[in-house]
Amino acid sequence: MTRKTIAALCCSLALLQTACAQESPVQKESEAITSQAQVQEQTAPVQAQLADTPAVVVEQPFSAPDEDWRDLDQENLLYIQTNKGRIIVELYPEIAPQHVGRIKQLARDGFYDGIIFHRVIKDFMNQTGDPLGNGTGDSDYPDIPAEFSFARDRGTMPVQMIGDMKSKLHGNTVNTGFYKALPVATPADDYMSMTKTDSYGLHCPGVTSMARSQNPNSANSQFFLMRAEYPTLDTQYTIWGATIDGHENLTKINIGVVGEPGFVPDKMLNVRVGSDLAENEQVNLQILKTDQPSFMTYVGSLRKKTGRSARICDITVPTRLKQ
Repeated sequence: MTRKTIAALCCSLALLQTACAQESPVQKESEAITSQAQVQEQTAPVQAQLADTPAVVVEQPFSAPDEDWRDLDQENLLYIQTNKGRIIVELYPEIAPQHVGRIKQLARDGFYDGIIFHRVIKDFMNQTGDPLGNGTGDSDYPDIPAEFSFARDRGTMPVQMIGDMKSKLHGNTVNTGFYKALPVATPADDYMSMTKTDSYGLHCPGVTSMARSQNPNSANSQFFLMRAEYPTLDTQYTIWGATIDGHENLTKINIGVVGEPGFVPDKMLNVRVGSDLAENEQVNLQILKTDQPSFMTYVGSLRKKTGRSARICDITVPTRLKQ
């Protein structure tokens, strides 16, 4: 069987302890693995930067005019009820239509109910979606082709630019911003030579992405929720959503890997598409529009709290209950 894993490429204390990675990200067990030297060279700087640096979260409601808040479409909300609390994810079919379609299909089948988080790595991610619970299982549906990037239409997909960042994978500098609540790398509108341009999601805290084997077109049912920033995954795995509620529950999931002594995995009790819930079970949330001036006021307020400009992965877009 193929094992689909999102491997922490090295431990948080990799420079002080023996590195713990044994697989390159989401790699088949039966195939050659990335050498230990390569793993440390590629990821030690990232780990040193990311360890124990959670994203900025909204400590209290942010005040903005009513017109600056966006209603959320229950058809594109995924309610993940875990034994550690609820997580609500906004889905983006305009970015990854086949992956969003599969997630909805499996949720509506009840496929995810009771499935454990079989691989959870501190300062990295929570992996789940395997019916066998050991990293080798999938649904009976066919695998899905990769949707690592998307064509952003500047007319229908506005992005609020935040700043530049250096790609950890490719080494180039990319423009970053928010499309809705999703952090993305994309050129600013003024620098787009065509109406549409290739863009991609960023693996920031709360982002949801699909697991796969070494074959790029092997995603099926397993997915992971980011606990921390991990830019070496960008353009290598398909991002299909972003957490908009329950961020605090992402880091409550028990850390460990099935098979390790003493590890007791947490589980998804049930997973539902919002529009399939009874009205009294739906959470009537609104999220701050990221293409409005109020959002940049919010971003500026983070600098006052921290004393530095917020990076793209430091920002959690505020939400509120609809007034």
